[in-house]
Amino acid sequence: MRGAATGLEPSSNISAQERKGAAVAPSICVFDVNETLLDIEFIAPLFHRLFGNAKVLREWFAQLILYSNVITLSGSYTTFFALGQGVLKMLGSIHGVAIREADIDELRQRMLTMPAHSDVPTGLQQLKDAGFRLITLTNSPPDPQLSPLKHAGIDGWFERSFSVDRVRRFKPAPQVYRMVAEELDVPPAAMCLVAAHVWDTIGAQSVGCSGALVARPGNAPLPVQALPQPEVVAPDVPGVAAQMIRLWR
Repeated sequence: MRGAATGLEPSSNISAQERKGAAVAPSICVFDVNETLLDIEFIAPLFHRLFGNAKVLREWFAQLILYSNVITLSGSYTTFFALGQGVLKMLGSIHGVAIREADIDELRQRMLTMPAHSDVPTGLQQLKDAGFRLITLTNSPPDPQLSPLKHAGIDGWFERSFSVDRVRRFKPAPQVYRMVAEELDVPPAAMCLVAAHVWDTIGAQSVGCSGALVARPGNAPLPVQALPQPEVVAPDVPGVAAQMIRLWR
C-alpha cells in the first residue's frame, strides 16, 4: 500500500534529500520514551489487581501498539492515552473482568508517572559528554499538567521533546521521523533513533535515520534479511551509548 493512502511508506521510498544526507554521521540521539527511558513495569500492579496476572501488562502493551498502527493505516486518530484506556476495556471484555472508571484513572496516572530505568542517567551522561544532542520522540500526547519526563527527573537532559500528536500518526509512520528532522533542520541521517522496540528503529531507518536498539527484557532484533537492522544493539542505555561513541565519535 502506498504512503499517500495509508500514512506508512515502504523503506525504499526515501526522498532525494534523505539520500543526500546518507553520508552524515549521526550527531542527534532521538530517544523513544515508553519502555526505552521509562519503566512500563510500573503499570504492572494494576494488571495484577484486575486480572490476577501482571503479565497481562504485556498483552495490553502489544495490543496498544497493534491498534496504534491500525489507526494510522486506516487514516483515523486518537491519542495514545485514549487508545490505551480503550484497550484496557477491550481486555476486560476478553477476560471477563469489569473495568471501572477508577481503573481507567489509575491507568492514566501510572502512564504519566512511570519512573526512569536506573541505567538511563548514566547512559545519557555518556552521550552528552561525547557531544551528542539529545531529543525525545514519543507516541504519548503532551500533557498540560504533568510531564512524564519531568516527573521521572530526566527532562533536563533533553533539548527538545516531540510527540506524534503533532502529525496525528503513530510511529513507525515515516511522517513522524521526518517531522523531527524538519523541526531540527537536519537531514534524517543526522539522527539515530534509540528505542527498545525494533519496529521503531525500522521505521526510523526507513527514512534514512540510524537505529539503536535498547534490548530490554522482552525485546530483541528481528533477524529478517529484507528489514534494516539496527547499527547498535545493547541491553541498556550505557551499552548503546558506548557503541555509538565508538562508531560515530
